[in-house]
Amino acid sequence: MAEPLKLFVVAGEPSGDRIGADLIAQLQRRVPLAFAGVGGDELVGQGLKSLFPMNDLAVMGITDVLMRLPLLLWRIEQTARAIAHAQPDIVVLIDAQDFSKRVAKRARRMGYRGAMLLYVAPTVWARRPDRAAKLKPLFDEVLAVLPFEPEAMQRLGGPPTCYVGHPALGEVSLPSAPVESGLIALLPGSRDGELRRHLPLMRELAAALISEPNVTGFFMPTLPGLSERLQRETASWPVPVQIAANRDDRKELYGQSLLAISVAGTATLELALAGVPTILTYVMDGPQARTFDKLGRPQVGLANIISGRQVVPEFVTATPDVAAVTAEAKSLVQNKQARQDQITAFGELVKVMQTGTADAPRQNPADRVLSHWRKA
Repeated sequence: MAEPLKLFVVAGEPSGDRIGADLIAQLQRRVPLAFAGVGGDELVGQGLKSLFPMNDLAVMGITDVLMRLPLLLWRIEQTARAIAHAQPDIVVLIDAQDFSKRVAKRARRMGYRGAMLLYVAPTVWARRPDRAAKLKPLFDEVLAVLPFEPEAMQRLGGPPTCYVGHPALGEVSLPSAPVESGLIALLPGSRDGELRRHLPLMRELAAALISEPNVTGFFMPTLPGLSERLQRETASWPVPVQIAANRDDRKELYGQSLLAISVAGTATLELALAGVPTILTYVMDGPQARTFDKLGRPQVGLANIISGRQVVPEFVTATPDVAAVTAEAKSLVQNKQARQDQITAFGELVKVMQTGTADAPRQNPADRVLSHWRKA
């Protein structure tokens, strides 16, 4: 029997967990595979025995990081030691940019000399472009999920980068027209800090929107590990909210949705690929707000960034702006043409995501990983 590919994979948050699970599934269909690392429900479902709970890494913003700093520092050390001890053929670190960079640096210092890949490029095109060159000594290749990122990384002197698309592209289900009446999806995030800041906002939005004649109810797409918590959190809300932790259930519910109100992040891209008209909102902590202002308050929605224009309304604020988000949501609920315009724009986005660009056509992530194994 051929020697298996020895892979170490680390996902630090739910979107990365899904990406990692998709990669593992592809690799298992093609080669003998032995893998270890860190992940959540999706990677565990593929057979991973996680080194520690992925939720230990699921933090956003300086405030949340500081609260968990001792634990995060230990997890960096623990992960790097595991890599150095196992000496896998290839390490794939998925998103969780600060954690991934520190793990890569520490593992290299501990003597790991195998291939080190970063899956999901950092947003060097949006802030701190100097980070690109600093990644070059650490990573043999970056696998980007946005089609314009290979050009940006090359221009800024970063590691070799290719565009591999996103697993959600396999579930594109754009409707031909928006529904006349239906559900509103509420996506408050998955990290503790996000949930603390966004669940009160979502509660007020649901209470304000239930009176709209064509709103039939609310549901909250989430992860299995958060289902019980969100059931408790929403039990006292003035309107019932269905908690949808199963991916198949979510897909069916998206098809019945008037619109979604979502925090910034990968979820907004998945909503676009599902053809759900969306409003983006994000309540920042203090350090995040100061950084956002220094950057000139750029667009943060992935659909907007990829499209090069504002397709999805954005409300990124230091304090919840219930009135503004409610007004926008009511306008979108009542305006079928505005919802149709978003769906049309999402169709254009899908075409770009499916093919990539002339200079960076879409490649298969498993192919890119295996190319480094063959080099070894």
